[in-house]
Amino acid sequence: MSNFSTRSNHEIDYKIVGEEMQYVEIELDPQETAIAEAGSFMMMDEGIQMQTIFGDGSNQQQGVLGKLFSAGKRLLTGESLFMTAFTNMVNGKKKVSFASPYPGKIIPLDLQQLDGRIICQKDSFLCAAKGVSVGIAFQRKLGTGLFGGEGFIMQKLEGDGLAFVHAGGHVFERYLTPGEILKIDTGCLVAFTQTVDYDIEFVGGIKNTIFGGEGLFFATLKGPGKIWIQTLPISRLASRIMSYGTFNRKEEGSILGGIGNMLDGDGY
Repeated sequence: MSNFSTRSNHEIDYKIVGEEMQYVEIELDPQETAIAEAGSFMMMDEGIQMQTIFGDGSNQQQGVLGKLFSAGKRLLTGESLFMTAFTNMVNGKKKVSFASPYPGKIIPLDLQQLDGRIICQKDSFLCAAKGVSVGIAFQRKLGTGLFGGEGFIMQKLEGDGLAFVHAGGHVFERYLTPGEILKIDTGCLVAFTQTVDYDIEFVGGIKNTIFGGEGLFFATLKGPGKIWIQTLPISRLASRIMSYGTFNRKEEGSILGGIGNMLDGDGY
């Protein structure tokens, strides 16, 4: 789509501030609205009104059951039923800012230039222009014993407005040519365009299944399309912090404890 075509979503301006711990500052014209995850709010000018809404507010014309259904999609992805809408209720431009939850980068995604749809990690969405729809892309069962029956869930962001996702560590883009295949740790995959073919594969071998070296599953991506990759998934960071904070240190997935750590190169 052209940059100059009319958007159906609210057309917001923005500025990303900072290096390691970023925040995005969104400028709202009168009656413009941004939606955000609960807990991402940082600060706002006087004149902006906050309102809790069901789901993402992308279709205010639907009935109560429709709103409950769309909000229920967020419940399936592990997110809250509710989001927060920030609306400029006065004349003149006003600003509202949303902060990243951990060290990394905020990625601006103009859905109008990305064919109206992006698939992303379920916990990466930060905020967006009103009208952007946040839903479930797919859910795949990977074994009740391994993931508590939840399976592997990705979110989809749809519309023609701006959306912002957050990723950990260093973040970079890669374009896959038609037929090109990339295998990547599921946690390192932030987002990809809808033209990319996606699957999950089991990683065989004793080191992966017993000692938890690189995890049990990885993602297989097939081009064409663009993907966004992060070097430090928050789950990996959290597991490392927990392992150093406990006396009996065990890596995620390890059944041998200290022996497994030594074989993985993490022993002392």
